[in-house]
Parts: sequence; structure tokens; C-alpha cells
Amino acid sequence: MLLSKGDKIFVVARRLFPEDLRRHFVGEVVEASETTVKVRGFAFIYDDVQSDFVRREDIRTRIFSLTDVGNIINVLPSDAILREVQYMVDNQNQRIVSDGKTFKINVSEFSARM
Repeated sequence: MLLSKGDKIFVVARRLFPEDLRRHFVGEVVEASETTVKVRGFAFIYDDVQSDFVRREDIRTRIFSLTDVGNIINVLPSDAILREVQYMVDNQNQRIVSDGKTFKINVSEFSARM
């Protein structure tokens, strides 16, 4: 199995159309099979007014398909601090997502700041 209980992941849902919501999710795997993964964590939605991703404060449980090409799944370090994940723009105007301690992922190809 590719993912196991306890793995931490960052999921980007690809937009099919320009008007589709930009949705990201960061969480910990609760259950996994060969084709799906159940994850508990935080949803992030792009806010056009703020030009940034905003975290929904409530903890959610989501099921993602591992076979859907619309899901881009990144495996995070096991010591990633999910409650501290936030979006930032670095000094090269690249959008990154990080917990500020254990990982940093450049997500500019998914959501470059205008």
C-alpha cells in the first residue's frame, strides 16, 4: 500500500474550469486502501478578496481517491505540525505552504499570486 495510517499528506484538488474553487487539504491518514484514503485534517479554500488560501477552522474527515488524476497528493514528513500549516509568499514571489518548522512546498504552479 502506498499510504498507511498515520501518514501526513497535502492534497491539491485540480480545477477543471477557471471558476472552480481552489481547494487544498492537509491531514493525517486514518485509513487507507489500494484506491482510497480517509484523511482527518484541515481544508483550505482560496479567497479571491484576500488573494490567499484561508483555512477552515473545523477539523474535517475526507475521503480521497488515489486513482483520480484530479488529486495531487504530496506526502509530508511524519513530524509535520498540521495545525501550524499556512500559506506564505517567499522573497521570490512564490507561494509556499509550510508548518514553519519541518517542511516547505512550493505550490506556485497551482496558485501563483497575481
